Amino acid sequence: MKIEAYQVSEVINLKKFRNEYTNEPLLFNNSELFYKQEENKYCYLLSYGVVVFGGFNDLEKSAFLKFVKTFAEDLVTTKFEENFDLQTDAQTALILRYNSITIPEITEDSIRIVMLNIGQSVSLDYYEFLTLEIFQDSQKFTDELEQTGTFSHSKKDLLKFIGRTLNIKNSIIDNLYIFDAPDVVWENEHLERIDKGLKRNLDLKMRYQDIDYKLKIVQENLKLFTDLLQNRESTRLEWVVIILILIEVFDILVKKFFE
Repeated sequence: MKIEAYQVSEVINLKKFRNEYTNEPLLFNNSELFYKQEENKYCYLLSYGVVVFGGFNDLEKSAFLKFVKTFAEDLVTTKFEENFDLQTDAQTALILRYNSITIPEITEDSIRIVMLNIGQSVSLDYYEFLTLEIFQDSQKFTDELEQTGTFSHSKKDLLKFIGRTLNIKNSIIDNLYIFDAPDVVWENEHLERIDKGLKRNLDLKMRYQDIDYKLKIVQENLKLFTDLLQNRESTRLEWVVIILILIEVFDILVKKFFE
Protein backbone atom coordinates (compact mmCIF):
# COMPACT_ATOMS: atom_id res chain seq x y z
CA MET A 1 0.00 0.00 0.00
CA LYS A 2 1.28 3.45 -0.89
CA ILE A 3 1.03 6.13 1.80
CA GLU A 4 0.93 9.67 0.35
CA ALA A 5 0.90 12.89 2.38
CA TYR A 6 0.14 16.42 1.15
CA GLN A 7 0.42 19.80 2.83
CA VAL A 8 -2.61 21.58 1.37
CA SER A 9 -3.03 24.54 3.72
CA GLU A 10 -2.12 26.16 7.02
CA VAL A 11 -5.31 24.94 8.72
CA ILE A 12 -8.16 22.49 8.05
CA ASN A 13 -11.44 23.00 9.90
CA LEU A 14 -11.92 19.40 11.02
CA LYS A 15 -15.17 19.96 12.89
CA LYS A 16 -16.84 21.52 9.88
CA PHE A 17 -15.45 18.81 7.57
CA ARG A 18 -16.77 16.03 9.79
CA ASN A 19 -20.22 17.59 9.88
CA GLU A 20 -20.46 17.75 6.08
CA TYR A 21 -18.65 14.53 5.12
CA THR A 22 -20.93 11.49 4.91
CA ASN A 23 -18.59 8.79 6.29
CA GLU A 24 -18.18 8.21 10.00
CA PRO A 25 -14.56 8.55 11.21
CA LEU A 26 -12.67 5.89 13.13
CA LEU A 27 -11.10 8.70 15.16
CA PHE A 28 -11.96 12.34 15.73
CA ASN A 29 -10.49 14.98 18.01
CA ASN A 30 -9.42 18.62 17.72
CA SER A 31 -6.31 17.76 15.69
CA GLU A 32 -7.14 14.54 13.80
CA LEU A 33 -9.77 12.93 11.58
CA PHE A 34 -9.09 9.33 10.58
CA TYR A 35 -11.33 7.46 8.09
CA LYS A 36 -11.52 3.98 6.67
CA GLN A 37 -13.25 4.28 3.31
CA GLU A 38 -13.31 0.58 2.51
CA GLU A 39 -11.02 -2.42 2.86
CA ASN A 40 -7.38 -1.26 2.68
CA LYS A 41 -8.32 2.33 1.89
CA TYR A 42 -7.74 5.04 4.51
CA CYS A 43 -7.47 8.81 4.75
CA TYR A 44 -6.16 10.96 7.58
CA LEU A 45 -6.76 14.69 8.03
CA LEU A 46 -4.58 16.71 10.39
CA SER A 47 -5.62 20.14 11.62
CA TYR A 48 -2.32 21.72 10.53
CA GLY A 49 -3.28 21.42 6.87
CA VAL A 50 -2.10 17.89 6.02
CA VAL A 51 -4.03 15.13 4.24
CA VAL A 52 -2.62 11.59 4.15
CA PHE A 53 -3.92 8.79 1.90
CA GLY A 54 -3.49 5.05 2.11
CA GLY A 55 -4.52 2.94 -0.88
CA PHE A 56 -6.19 5.75 -2.88
CA ASN A 57 -5.76 6.04 -6.66
CA ASP A 58 -4.99 9.37 -8.36
CA LEU A 59 -8.59 10.20 -9.28
CA GLU A 60 -9.83 9.49 -5.76
CA LYS A 61 -7.06 11.62 -4.24
CA SER A 62 -7.75 14.51 -6.59
CA ALA A 63 -11.49 14.53 -5.83
CA PHE A 64 -10.94 14.23 -2.08
CA LEU A 65 -8.33 17.01 -1.97
CA LYS A 66 -10.61 19.30 -3.94
CA PHE A 67 -13.34 18.71 -1.36
CA VAL A 68 -10.97 19.17 1.61
CA LYS A 69 -9.78 22.54 0.31
CA THR A 70 -13.26 23.97 0.78
CA PHE A 71 -12.67 23.55 4.54
CA ALA A 72 -9.09 24.84 4.47
CA GLU A 73 -7.62 28.22 5.36
CA ASP A 74 -4.53 29.80 3.78
CA LEU A 75 -3.94 27.28 0.99
CA VAL A 76 -0.32 26.30 0.36
CA THR A 77 0.57 26.94 -3.29
CA THR A 78 4.04 25.35 -3.24
CA LYS A 79 3.99 21.56 -3.55
CA PHE A 80 4.87 19.64 -0.38
CA GLU A 81 4.24 15.91 -0.56
CA GLU A 82 5.80 12.66 0.58
CA ASN A 83 5.38 9.01 -0.48
CA PHE A 84 6.04 5.92 1.60
CA ASP A 85 5.44 2.23 0.92
CA LEU A 86 3.67 0.08 3.49
CA GLN A 87 4.24 -3.64 2.97
CA THR A 88 3.16 -6.74 4.89
CA ASP A 89 4.96 -9.97 5.66
CA ALA A 90 3.49 -12.31 8.27
CA GLN A 91 6.97 -13.71 9.00
CA THR A 92 8.47 -10.29 9.76
CA ALA A 93 8.11 -8.28 12.96
CA LEU A 94 9.28 -4.95 11.53
CA ILE A 95 11.59 -3.85 8.70
CA LEU A 96 12.32 -0.18 7.99
CA ARG A 97 14.04 1.04 4.86
CA TYR A 98 14.63 4.50 3.40
CA ASN A 99 11.10 4.93 2.04
CA SER A 100 9.25 1.80 3.13
CA ILE A 101 8.13 -0.16 6.15
CA THR A 102 7.23 -3.84 6.42
CA ILE A 103 4.94 -5.07 9.20
CA PRO A 104 3.19 -8.43 9.83
CA GLU A 105 -0.31 -7.11 9.02
CA ILE A 106 -2.21 -3.89 8.45
CA THR A 107 -4.45 -2.92 11.31
CA GLU A 108 -6.32 0.34 11.86
CA ASP A 109 -3.90 1.31 14.62
CA SER A 110 -0.71 0.39 12.76
CA ILE A 111 -1.64 2.23 9.56
CA ARG A 112 -2.74 5.26 11.59
CA ILE A 113 0.71 5.43 13.23
CA VAL A 114 2.43 5.15 9.84
CA MET A 115 0.19 7.81 8.26
CA LEU A 116 0.61 10.16 11.23
CA ASN A 117 4.40 10.05 10.99
CA ILE A 118 4.39 10.58 7.22
CA GLY A 119 1.99 13.50 7.72
CA GLN A 120 4.28 15.06 10.33
CA SER A 121 7.23 14.57 7.99
CA VAL A 122 5.64 16.45 5.09
CA SER A 123 4.57 19.23 7.45
CA LEU A 124 8.15 19.51 8.70
CA ASP A 125 9.17 19.96 5.05
CA TYR A 126 6.76 22.89 4.89
CA TYR A 127 7.99 24.47 8.12
CA GLU A 128 11.61 23.92 7.08
CA PHE A 129 10.83 25.89 3.92
CA LEU A 130 9.21 28.75 5.89
CA THR A 131 12.02 28.79 8.44
CA LEU A 132 14.69 28.92 5.74
CA GLU A 133 12.89 31.89 4.16
CA ILE A 134 12.90 33.99 7.34
CA PHE A 135 16.42 32.81 8.19
CA GLN A 136 17.64 34.10 4.81
CA ASP A 137 15.69 37.35 5.27
CA SER A 138 17.33 37.79 8.66
CA GLN A 139 20.74 37.26 7.04
CA LYS A 140 19.96 40.08 4.59
CA PHE A 141 19.55 42.42 7.56
CA THR A 142 22.86 41.31 9.06
CA ASP A 143 24.60 41.59 5.68
CA GLU A 144 23.37 45.19 5.44
CA LEU A 145 24.79 45.93 8.88
CA GLU A 146 28.13 44.44 7.87
CA GLN A 147 28.32 46.28 4.54
CA THR A 148 26.88 49.69 5.44
CA GLY A 149 27.03 49.86 9.23
CA THR A 150 23.39 50.99 9.28
CA PHE A 151 19.93 49.51 9.76
CA SER A 152 17.62 51.19 7.27
CA HIS A 153 14.40 49.24 7.83
CA SER A 154 11.37 50.85 9.42
CA LYS A 155 9.82 49.91 12.74
CA LYS A 156 6.71 48.64 10.93
CA ASP A 157 8.75 46.33 8.67
CA LEU A 158 10.63 44.93 11.65
CA LEU A 159 7.45 44.34 13.65
CA LYS A 160 5.88 42.51 10.68
CA PHE A 161 8.98 40.33 10.42
CA ILE A 162 8.86 39.59 14.16
CA GLY A 163 5.18 38.65 13.86
CA ARG A 164 5.88 36.29 10.99
CA THR A 165 8.68 34.58 12.91
CA LEU A 166 6.55 34.13 16.03
CA ASN A 167 3.62 32.77 14.01
CA ILE A 168 5.81 30.10 12.43
CA LYS A 169 7.29 29.09 15.77
CA ASN A 170 3.89 29.00 17.47
CA SER A 171 2.43 26.90 14.64
CA ILE A 172 5.18 24.32 15.01
CA ILE A 173 4.77 24.13 18.78
CA ASP A 174 0.96 24.02 18.63
CA ASN A 175 0.55 21.60 15.74
CA LEU A 176 3.42 19.15 15.46
CA TYR A 177 3.48 16.75 18.38
CA ILE A 178 6.83 15.30 17.33
CA PHE A 179 7.60 13.86 20.74
CA ASP A 180 4.05 13.01 21.77
CA ALA A 181 2.98 9.59 20.53
CA PRO A 182 -0.77 8.75 20.44
CA ASP A 183 -2.09 7.04 23.57
CA VAL A 184 -2.55 3.74 21.73
CA VAL A 185 1.24 3.53 21.25
CA TRP A 186 1.88 3.37 24.99
CA GLU A 187 -0.45 0.38 25.28
CA ASN A 188 1.11 -1.73 22.53
CA GLU A 189 4.80 -2.61 22.24
CA HIS A 190 4.58 -3.35 18.50
CA LEU A 191 2.97 0.04 17.75
CA GLU A 192 5.61 1.73 19.89
CA ARG A 193 8.36 0.11 17.82
CA ILE A 194 6.68 1.29 14.60
CA ASP A 195 6.31 4.83 15.92
CA LYS A 196 9.87 5.14 17.25
CA GLY A 197 11.32 3.45 14.16
CA LEU A 198 9.55 5.83 11.79
CA LYS A 199 10.59 8.88 13.81
CA ARG A 200 14.22 7.77 13.53
CA ASN A 201 13.89 6.77 9.88
CA LEU A 202 12.33 10.11 8.90
CA ASP A 203 14.72 12.13 11.12
CA LEU A 204 11.75 13.93 12.67
CA LYS A 205 13.57 14.87 15.86
CA MET A 206 16.71 16.11 14.10
CA ARG A 207 14.73 18.12 11.55
CA TYR A 208 12.61 19.65 14.31
CA GLN A 209 15.77 20.62 16.20
CA ASP A 210 17.25 22.18 13.06
CA ILE A 211 14.13 24.33 12.62
CA ASP A 212 14.23 25.29 16.29
CA TYR A 213 17.94 26.19 16.04
CA LYS A 214 17.39 28.45 13.02
CA LEU A 215 14.44 30.16 14.69
CA LYS A 216 16.52 30.83 17.80
CA ILE A 217 19.21 32.49 15.66
CA VAL A 218 16.54 34.60 13.97
CA GLN A 219 15.11 35.58 17.36
CA GLU A 220 18.56 36.62 18.60
CA ASN A 221 19.01 38.72 15.47
CA LEU A 222 15.60 40.27 15.97
CA LYS A 223 16.54 41.31 19.49
CA LEU A 224 19.63 43.02 18.08
CA PHE A 225 17.60 44.72 15.33
CA THR A 226 15.03 45.88 17.90
CA ASP A 227 17.77 47.35 20.09
CA LEU A 228 19.26 49.16 17.08
CA LEU A 229 15.85 50.51 16.13
CA GLN A 230 15.22 51.72 19.67
CA ASN A 231 18.62 53.41 19.74
CA ARG A 232 17.86 55.04 16.40
CA GLU A 233 14.52 56.30 17.66
CA SER A 234 16.15 57.50 20.89
CA THR A 235 18.86 59.35 18.95
CA ARG A 236 16.25 60.92 16.69
CA LEU A 237 14.29 62.08 19.75
CA GLU A 238 17.44 63.54 21.28
CA TRP A 239 18.09 65.52 18.10
CA VAL A 240 14.53 66.79 18.10
CA VAL A 241 14.99 68.01 21.68
CA ILE A 242 18.32 69.65 20.81
CA ILE A 243 16.81 71.40 17.77
CA LEU A 244 13.87 72.66 19.85
CA ILE A 245 16.27 74.00 22.47
CA LEU A 246 18.35 75.72 19.79
CA ILE A 247 15.21 77.27 18.29
CA GLU A 248 14.20 78.52 21.72
CA VAL A 249 17.67 79.95 22.38
CA PHE A 250 17.73 81.56 18.95
CA ASP A 251 14.30 83.07 19.60
CA ILE A 252 15.50 84.52 22.90
CA LEU A 253 18.62 85.99 21.25
CA VAL A 254 16.57 87.55 18.47
CA LYS A 255 14.20 89.16 20.96
CA LYS A 256 17.11 90.56 22.97
CA PHE A 257 18.73 91.88 19.83
CA PHE A 258 15.65 93.89 18.88
CA GLU A 259 14.94 95.24 22.38
